[in-house]
Amino acid sequence: MRFFASCLLLLGLTAASAGSALAGDLSARRGPASPFSFDTVIGQAKALAAKPYAEPKTRSADTLEKIDFDAHWKIRFDPKETVSISPDAPVQFFHLGRYFKNPVKIYQVESGVSREILYDPAYFDSPKDSPARKLPADIGFAGFRIMRPDLKTDWVSFLGASYFRTDGQSHQYGQSARGLAINSGMSEPEEFPRFTSFWLAPGEAPEETMVLYALMDSPSVAGAYKMTMRNKDGAGQTIDVESRLFFRKPVERLGIAPLTSMYWYSETNRSTGLDWRPEVHDTDGLAIVMENGEQIWRPLNNPKSVRTSTFQATNLKGFGLAQRDRAYTNYEDDGVFYEKRPSVWLEPLTPFGEGAVQLIEIPTDDEIYDNIVAYFIPSNLPAAGEERSFSYRMHWKDAHPLPGSGARTVATRAGQGGVPGQPRPADQIKLSIDFEGPALKGLGQQDGVTAVVELSRGEPINPYVLPVVGTNRWRLIFDAKVEDHDPIEARAFLRHGDDVVTETWLGQISHELVARPQ
Repeated sequence: MRFFASCLLLLGLTAASAGSALAGDLSARRGPASPFSFDTVIGQAKALAAKPYAEPKTRSADTLEKIDFDAHWKIRFDPKETVSISPDAPVQFFHLGRYFKNPVKIYQVESGVSREILYDPAYFDSPKDSPARKLPADIGFAGFRIMRPDLKTDWVSFLGASYFRTDGQSHQYGQSARGLAINSGMSEPEEFPRFTSFWLAPGEAPEETMVLYALMDSPSVAGAYKMTMRNKDGAGQTIDVESRLFFRKPVERLGIAPLTSMYWYSETNRSTGLDWRPEVHDTDGLAIVMENGEQIWRPLNNPKSVRTSTFQATNLKGFGLAQRDRAYTNYEDDGVFYEKRPSVWLEPLTPFGEGAVQLIEIPTDDEIYDNIVAYFIPSNLPAAGEERSFSYRMHWKDAHPLPGSGARTVATRAGQGGVPGQPRPADQIKLSIDFEGPALKGLGQQDGVTAVVELSRGEPINPYVLPVVGTNRWRLIFDAKVEDHDPIEARAFLRHGDDVVTETWLGQISHELVARPQ
């Protein structure tokens, strides 16, 4: 998963730099016309699931293997071949290569009729010695991206398995989403369902930029997807996802609405970071809003071994991975702009029912690997022959659209426990958690703000809370005694009198957070 995701990121970045001319005349070839609706895709998915899974056969595998990162970089889409789905949705295509060997079918839908956009080598410019020139003339596309009308930048891309992503409010790609996750973080190999066909249609309402339909297939499941996309520059994107899933066989872990991200280090575990930059991450935490309205923030970890955390969340109101730290000075990287990377919030449009949000954290020692996965898992797993439906809205913005005026966590820091000037206990770690928001604004030290801190093992040592001078923040500080390698699960929030005035902070406290002097 980590290597695959890094390939997606790097090839997506190279493609995003290609082509900045205005669109010319439509020159795409088309297949025969066929009536089309979402029921068409649902019918195909249901028919696929009734048959044994057919592993895709790779054509010209040896030639595609020669199209590595360098060779792929040199293959450029010709902007004159851009296909206009609607005035705000010009589409360009990705070329096949070493890391994306299986083509997808792409159709254009107009007035309820679909025609396949047939591959033609003329879509791409490549060097005379490029391996791409030896491929069959009908080899097919790897994926596609939707451009802005001036063709200078793209705002959404679909490339590899069921991966897709948008560039959010600040026009900077970061975390990715997938259509489905199967058996993530388990001892057996993960299964990656794959979008095999796409149908691209104009929006059905004035505020809709485009509607996308997709057919999914994998050994365990076939599926039909409808994604209604809205892109508003300066405000990010929303994508309404509707899925119909048909299961060939049972799965042990079904991940609905999966998100994939990268977290190397932040202010939380800065002492373990080896890079010169202060922080390196696409996102820094997982947010959840429970059915009862409780808001949860869980800072991300870069553990020494794979960790899976499960948060019971029946009929949750939403969840997502967020990049809350928006200060350039906390990253100091003017090449990849981590402070501009989007947060993604998933809001069920129909109840998800009984289940949990699951977070998988995988060790990493570099920023090129995606090592964070989050998704919803239903408690009642599907049986072979069963059908399931899900619908949800994805918000790709700088900040999650969370309700209420409660203060939110803005920083989590860890260090050696104990008291300055005294011998530092080797088994104590100090946590400092900053909260900020309207519910705390204007409150002072004498206004009765108190902290609630709970640990899965032991008791918090000397917890206290105070306003941070010169800011609107309040800081909670406490020590925890960590006697072994297993992390302590911690839970904390602030009260003003009888009122809870912050979200609930959840953390894992372990010796991995602090690099101690040798």
